[in-house]
Amino acid sequence: MTQPLVTAEQRAQLLAVGAARTAGRSIDPMPAVRLFTPDAHATWLLAALDPDDGDTAWGLIDLGIGLPTLGTVKLSDLASIVGPSQHPVMRDLYFLAERPLSEYVRRAQENGSITD
Repeated sequence: MTQPLVTAEQRAQLLAVGAARTAGRSIDPMPAVRLFTPDAHATWLLAALDPDDGDTAWGLIDLGIGLPTLGTVKLSDLASIVGPSQHPVMRDLYFLAERPLSEYVRRAQENGSITD
C-alpha cells in the first residue's frame, strides 16, 4: 500500500494557509510537506492548498532542471506520476520545515535546487 501524499494534519495546515492566501493576507508560511521522486530528482515543498478545490497546492517546485520556482501543482497529478524506475512521488516522512518558504526559495534559487 502506498502512503498518502499528505497526512490529515498536513492537509489541515495546507488548507489553513490556502484560506489565508485566498483572503488576500500577505503571509510567509512554513512548508507543511516535502514530496519527491526517488528516481527523478524532483522535489515539491508545499505550503498551501486551495480551499475551493482541495487539490491545487502552492509552494516551491524543483523539477531537477536547475530552475526552482514558486508555483502550483495538483496533488491528483502528483499521485499519478512515476519516475523512470516506476517509483511514485513520495512524502518525506522526516521533513520538518526549519524556515519560512521565502527562505527556502532564496536558497534554492541561489543553489539551482532545493538542497534540504
